[in-house]
Amino acid sequence: MVVVDSSVWIDYLNGHLTQETDVLHGLLGERQIIIGDLILTEVLQGFRSDRDFRQAKRLLAAFPIVTMVGPKLALRAAEHYRRLRRLGVTVRKTIDVMIGTYCIARRLPLLHADTDFDPMVRHLGLRLPNVRT
Repeated sequence: MVVVDSSVWIDYLNGHLTQETDVLHGLLGERQIIIGDLILTEVLQGFRSDRDFRQAKRLLAAFPIVTMVGPKLALRAAEHYRRLRRLGVTVRKTIDVMIGTYCIARRLPLLHADTDFDPMVRHLGLRLPNVRT
């Protein structure tokens, strides 16, 4: 199983070719991809047209959608944020700490294209997908 962050889905759905969208394309049909509720919100809120919104919603609904944060993980996310701050790292978006904490707690790799996750990989044990490029 792999969690795919909104940073990759947005590029993929907009047809922007990146290393991460290539990895996502290779994972489709090969590994189970999980969509977090927070990620679903981030992806869908950006569509301007109703038609594109409905099309993306239908596409993403084909994947398992999971609740990412409850009280325990919310507390752990705050602890992770504070730990990174003590190390001199400020994560720009709280939602990224929540997504990263979910993946760390569930030992699920996260495919992303967002530098906010890099310190979580280095200092908190966030895993990346093992893929052949």
